Amino acid sequence: MKAVVVTAYGPPDVMHYITVDAPVYGPNQVLIRTFATSVNFADIKARYGNKNGSHPPFIPGLDVAGVIEAVGDGVQDLKIGQRVIAFPLDGSYAEFVVANEALTFVVPDGLDMTVAAACPIVSFTAYKLLADVGRVVQGESVLIHAAAGGVGTTASQLAKILGAGLVIGTVGDESKVQTAMDAGCDHVISYKTSDFSKEVLSITGGKGADVILDSISGVVSEKSMQCLAKYGRLVHFGNSSGDVGYFKTMDLHSSCRSVLGFSLGTTRKERPYLLHDTANHVLRYLSDGQLDIKIGQRFKLENAAEAHRMVESRKSVGKVVLTAD
Repeated sequence: MKAVVVTAYGPPDVMHYITVDAPVYGPNQVLIRTFATSVNFADIKARYGNKNGSHPPFIPGLDVAGVIEAVGDGVQDLKIGQRVIAFPLDGSYAEFVVANEALTFVVPDGLDMTVAAACPIVSFTAYKLLADVGRVVQGESVLIHAAAGGVGTTASQLAKILGAGLVIGTVGDESKVQTAMDAGCDHVISYKTSDFSKEVLSITGGKGADVILDSISGVVSEKSMQCLAKYGRLVHFGNSSGDVGYFKTMDLHSSCRSVLGFSLGTTRKERPYLLHDTANHVLRYLSDGQLDIKIGQRFKLENAAEAHRMVESRKSVGKVVLTAD
């Protein structure tokens, strides 16, 4: 089969579209013919060697949409020919992938497969952040950093679906303001040109945001504490800035505020059963039109390096998708 292989750590040019052995499936696993896969920032981190567990040569990619070609012994709820999304075992930038049954989910009839390919990482992450970790309730205010990205645009919509009364987004570039607004943000702030913590306090009448989603870390995390409401939840799920943020214990107990962490990767590995309820909700929202995954650009699988350059430049908006032949 054809696959994109990272042959050494480095820039996009270290990825090569070559012929490799097709993966072998085992008990409780399924073989999937790839229709499309999405590009996630974690793929770029892995290519540079900044993510644990990936050593060249390896196939990058975390999620996939396709059709089941074969099923292993013990598989009970999946069948050959079903359209599915999955989190495969050994990368998704390939014509065929293998996934555990526990991390494979049937795509509802009528749902576009390109949309399905764009959804797993961003929609599962956004739902878990808001519904299960941040525990957003009716009428609360939500602040979403990096609101024009894949998780950001998805979380902005899901926040409203789950009952948030006010959604505020931050972006690093003024050109991304409209993308965040289109995704459902009521207000969008450029944290490069404005003090977002003061802006959030102003918008919320001095109260602050009840839930804050932070994938940036560093000073953004620290300033988020300045605009986190009493009983608020700051959910930290990434460090795209590469910097470290520091918190003081005195910032928490008397205000009843919480700093929480979440990793979809850890959840897939340690507690995959927690994602079945997530899949049911997300796929239903997509099917009935409540949730619209924003797809920015589409590239052929063989042009993965070009897709990575787009994402790495931070000029992309929404999800970037790679389609297989």
